[in-house]
Amino acid sequence: MDKDISYGNDYKFIPATSIGNGLGIEVLPDLYCYTIQIVNIVLVGNPKNNDFVLVDAGMPHSANEIMDVIEDRFGRNSRPKAIILTHGHFDHVGAVIELVKEWQVPVYAHELEIPYLTGKESYPNPDASVEGGMVAKMSPMFPNEPINLGNHVETLPSDGSVPHMPDLRWIHTPGHAPGHVSFFREKDRALIAGDAFVTVKQDFLYKVFTQELEINGPPRYLTTDWQAAWESVKKLEALKPSVAITGHGVPISGETLTDSLQKLVQNFEQIAIPDYGKYVDKRKH
Repeated sequence: MDKDISYGNDYKFIPATSIGNGLGIEVLPDLYCYTIQIVNIVLVGNPKNNDFVLVDAGMPHSANEIMDVIEDRFGRNSRPKAIILTHGHFDHVGAVIELVKEWQVPVYAHELEIPYLTGKESYPNPDASVEGGMVAKMSPMFPNEPINLGNHVETLPSDGSVPHMPDLRWIHTPGHAPGHVSFFREKDRALIAGDAFVTVKQDFLYKVFTQELEINGPPRYLTTDWQAAWESVKKLEALKPSVAITGHGVPISGETLTDSLQKLVQNFEQIAIPDYGKYVDKRKH
């Protein structure tokens, strides 16, 4: 069965990093954010009871690092109950094949992401022409072919619940990807935003490297529907989160999060939407 799961032919290591690489932050007792090169994975669950899930699966060739992080936090031979994906871009599924083979656990994603996770459909090509910095120019080298998880991937329940994460619900936040989802917990207003918004200007190589805190919209070179992306940010801001872990950049909380999200919603055209690019709608939003 496992021989039928595979990455695309363009799967490869991407030589990009940041000063946050290898840094783990316990955001809450049961929320742990860890940076792999330029992207975050999240471990959801209390280390005391060893009942946890992994949200997203890092960069290509990062499986051993992810397993080491889990061992450090939850103990030897620990494995999550499931892998939950915010979406299927290469930097969020980079180690998923190896992890599924090692752990034999299910992967869950929104139904609109399933074609990109079962080898049926490629994402639109990254936009190297979009307004932005060097990372945007590098984007054509990023893996873009669909991976194939076969019957290891399942659709998230339609009622908004998340398997093995009883206190969290998933929220459809498209724009960056058709089936992008974020996760929210009402009792403490904790948010796992994925790439719906990020806390670093992901298009600029210097800012990616330094991880300078700057709340922004989704990474420009892979975002294909800016109106949907704006609506998704509005949806998340309306939840009034108290703390947020994003797919790129450092976790953010308190007044900084509240004020920054309000500013992003009110000035999304100026802050997030590029002035030009093949996926930019020139009409007024």
